Amino acid sequence: MIPKTVKGPKEALEGVKDGMTLMLGGFGLCGIPENAIAELVRRGVKDLTCISNNAGVDDFGLGLLLQKHQIRKMISSYVGENDEFERQMLSGELEVELTPQGTLAEKCRAAQAGFPAFYTPAGYGTEVAEGKETREFNGKMYVLEYAYKADFSFVKAWKGDEAGNLIFKGTARNFNPCMCGAAGITVAEVEELLPAGSLDPNEIHIPGIFVQRIFQGEKYEKRIEQRTVRTREDAR
Repeated sequence: MIPKTVKGPKEALEGVKDGMTLMLGGFGLCGIPENAIAELVRRGVKDLTCISNNAGVDDFGLGLLLQKHQIRKMISSYVGENDEFERQMLSGELEVELTPQGTLAEKCRAAQAGFPAFYTPAGYGTEVAEGKETREFNGKMYVLEYAYKADFSFVKAWKGDEAGNLIFKGTARNFNPCMCGAAGITVAEVEELLPAGSLDPNEIHIPGIFVQRIFQGEKYEKRIEQRTVRTREDAR
């Protein structure tokens, strides 16, 4: 078996350089690779192109990289709750490519499956389709979208084993699975790392062939982006 286990984020991110394109899993703050992001901040790599559904919040997730101006271009589906993201986008400091959410997911999945491109009706007739090839199928217009090309993919899973097999928990199973194997090197950080063979094959979401490096993360904050609670009066 090819050894995939590394000691931690420092070893896991070996080879990350300025100007690279990175995929980062998660939706909002759910299922984001917290340890990998912290290591990117520590390394100070810059001029990055980041492919992620959104960019976290001002002081957490990808927002930490935005604060230090390490990201040159964001490819995402919405600005979200990140005021700094919005400010940099409107001021022209940050190049932003907004993509329909389903298209973003499919462009990751296409890269994972080895498909160079695909047609989708999403965005036809809008700015999204400007400059892109369009084609009619069965009376409906479609836009040609190309699979992403990324150097590294960073994902976060609940459990994993030394062979790279992954299990995601709840809504953390969002963009993480389709980003596995969608880049030159996929790095998975997990809450619990187990010996190979410990996971029930029927519960595995991503087989280890899609993962090159895996490590057990630590000190997960798992922040909630928007906390909504009932008042004591409403709970009665």
